[in-house]
Amino acid sequence: MSTPIHVATENIRLRGEVQGPEAAPLVMLLHGGGQSRHAWSGTARRLLEDGFAVGTYDARGHGDSGWAPDKDYSMPAHARDLVAVLRALGRPAALVGASMGGISGLIAATALPDLVRALVLVDIVPRFAQGGVERVRAFMQANPDGFASLEEAAAAVQAYNPNRAPSKTPDGLMRSLREGPDGRLRWHWDPAVVGGAPGPELTELLSEKLAALPASLPLMLVSGAQSDVVDADAIEEFRRQAPQAELVAVSRAGHMVAGDRNDAFGDAISAFLKRTENARFPPGDELQTAGAAP
Repeated sequence: MSTPIHVATENIRLRGEVQGPEAAPLVMLLHGGGQSRHAWSGTARRLLEDGFAVGTYDARGHGDSGWAPDKDYSMPAHARDLVAVLRALGRPAALVGASMGGISGLIAATALPDLVRALVLVDIVPRFAQGGVERVRAFMQANPDGFASLEEAAAAVQAYNPNRAPSKTPDGLMRSLREGPDGRLRWHWDPAVVGGAPGPELTELLSEKLAALPASLPLMLVSGAQSDVVDADAIEEFRRQAPQAELVAVSRAGHMVAGDRNDAFGDAISAFLKRTENARFPPGDELQTAGAAP
């Protein structure tokens, strides 16, 4: 069963879908900057198999959703969109957000505590490593003239993340690309989404929102063990800020945790979400390692 998401907010139409039975507990998967809802395909299949309903939508300026007329792609704007989607759906949901999606989820969880039943932050914390953020921004700003072929785009992705096994076929990339009038392929996002580098005000905002989360809200941080955005110092600071959180580091994964190790990522979040449904998840006293090589 699939139900489309069509939500109009701030002169932008957001598009996505909810899959699975209406009576099943809902998990909203929130993609990162420069991605689309299709980045969650593997995770969505896993959660559906485990008995959850799964909602995904393209953030403003991404995928099939509209571009912001005023070019407002700030993190609070993305969070306002999520709040609008949750209100439109009208049912409680666990939020799983990667990077930009995690920031949206964190802010929305403080705005709509009655509609958020759990929060999973995927490689995002209030104070992240600037070097890793700059590398992400450099990738998103590269190739403004697009690519001559799908293979050329796939090569750019492989150069950005050489540790990930190359895809046997780059056809799936077409969901992240659009063909221009000149026949060249460009990323399926508004170039304005990249914006300026995040400053200390974002760290302050996220720290404030993290402290404002209800104490009873199940909270998890899933980081990539090889991430250059969330490093060991950032994790330790997060642990001090949110001692109630459960922490998992996915081995052999970078910032794009689900894409790098979808098997280990799926294991970690599915187990956590099942526990939260029973309201019996344990406190995150120790940092676990998911997907470690035997």
